[in-house]
Amino acid sequence: MMKKWNVGKRLLSIMLASALGIVLCTGCGGSQGGSTQSGPGETAAVESTQTAASPEAASAEQEAAGKEKTGDLRKMDVVLDWYPNALHAFLYTAIERGYFADEGLDVNIRFPANDNDAIALTAAGKAEIGLFYEHDAIQAVADQGVHIKSIGAVVQSPLNVILSLADKNIREPKDMAGKKIGYAGTALSEALVRTMLKESGEDPENVELINVGFELMSSMTTNQVDATIGCLVNHEVPQLEEEGFDVNYFLVNEYGIPNYYEAVFLANDELIENEPETLAGFLRACAKGFDDFQADPDACLQILLENQSEENFPLSPTVEKKSCETLLPLMETADAPFLSQTAENWQENIDWMYKEGLIKNKIEPSDVFTTIDY
Repeated sequence: MMKKWNVGKRLLSIMLASALGIVLCTGCGGSQGGSTQSGPGETAAVESTQTAASPEAASAEQEAAGKEKTGDLRKMDVVLDWYPNALHAFLYTAIERGYFADEGLDVNIRFPANDNDAIALTAAGKAEIGLFYEHDAIQAVADQGVHIKSIGAVVQSPLNVILSLADKNIREPKDMAGKKIGYAGTALSEALVRTMLKESGEDPENVELINVGFELMSSMTTNQVDATIGCLVNHEVPQLEEEGFDVNYFLVNEYGIPNYYEAVFLANDELIENEPETLAGFLRACAKGFDDFQADPDACLQILLENQSEENFPLSPTVEKKSCETLLPLMETADAPFLSQTAENWQENIDWMYKEGLIKNKIEPSDVFTTIDY
């Protein structure tokens, strides 16, 4: 097993294994472009649940939510994976330009108070849609019995990178041998590093994994570690470059790790069964927002900047512009339209996670994703 050394007190709990106590954001921010936004630091109430929620409880929650309407619009809460950034530009565009309203939807954007809120609140019927990650969805369904499925892939391939300062000369997995690699303390990052090293013919024991918590960038720029895993090619890379750092990086899925969706839209099983047309309307509006994002990234970026959470996660226009340039060709490719997903992709990742011990129970792709015709 790779050597691990814990530094820092804060852990980034990306995987759902520790999730079942959830904080529910009930406060709402000011309206922007026809939507409201609510997030951490506002009114919150603590609830606990056995498996995030039973299907019956989720159904009751969503039936009640469906009755909350603004005019003739069906109220819909969407919990983001993080504060607004370039990845979410298409959502804010769809809100601003009335595409959700055209589908009879009043979309309320919510920011997560806990790392797993996008899954937990969606499963509990406290939100209709969650934006989160493929591996977390697989683990939630396989080992936690959570009743959610992916209804659309937002990014068709990973954004996660091994990132280092250029003078470390780490350009591929074999260059990590004998080095210190900072990570956020998750089993997923450990498995990614282990797989890449094995695929490159290197012994994972020759890499020292150091838990740096949230300090992925600073631990690298201050030479506490030689490289990190967990930074994103569309955010931390341009941010460090803007700050004057010369960096190297490589994507994690090029070395023995199956391609995976970086972000997916999640809905719970009851909503999928009872309101497929509501979800189809949501996806149609998202697709229109993405079409606009492709056609005029600068205009959509401006909409995003006007909706940023400046007090929590201020955005640099130049960094976000570069992020848009990176994201657009990854959100839709020649072989994969925006929001499309395949059973083969889910199966490959289920198999890899089971092999690496990230899940105890093997599930079928149909257990964790579905196709909504829109």
